[in-house]
This record gives sequence, C-alpha cells and structure tokens, in this order.
Amino acid sequence: MEVKIGVQHAPREISIESVQSAEEVEKAVADALSGTSPLLNLVDEKGHKVLIPAAKIAYVEIGQPASRKVGFGASM
Repeated sequence: MEVKIGVQHAPREISIESVQSAEEVEKAVADALSGTSPLLNLVDEKGHKVLIPAAKIAYVEIGQPASRKVGFGASM
C-alpha cells in the first residue's frame, strides 16, 4: 500500500510502500495526531521503520493496495 506523507517545512513528501493495511495506517496516523503517540511509526515493505514526529505532519495520503509489478521496465 502506498503512503505519502507531507512534512512541514520539507520540500518533498515522504512516499513509502507499506505492508500495513489501510486501517492500520489510519489508526497509526490518528494516534499520532491525537497525541497518543509522539511519532508516526510505519513499516515499509522491506521491514524498515519510518518514524515521523507527529507535530511535523502536514498531510497523509493513503493509497490503494499496490499490485505486484511484473516485467522488465519500459517496452520498446
């Protein structure tokens, strides 16, 4: 699932492919923004943790589950 996170005072958004469900990501964002957790904690598809201070989050865009990519790139 693709998750895009806008961070205040940062020129680019953070984009990760998460193994978490949309509901899990939404709950993590809600917890961070409500003050329950000082950090937004997500896990990408390679198992890396992404931690973002909740106070710096500008927006979060939760995409559809990613389909597996098959092929060798651009066609000729």
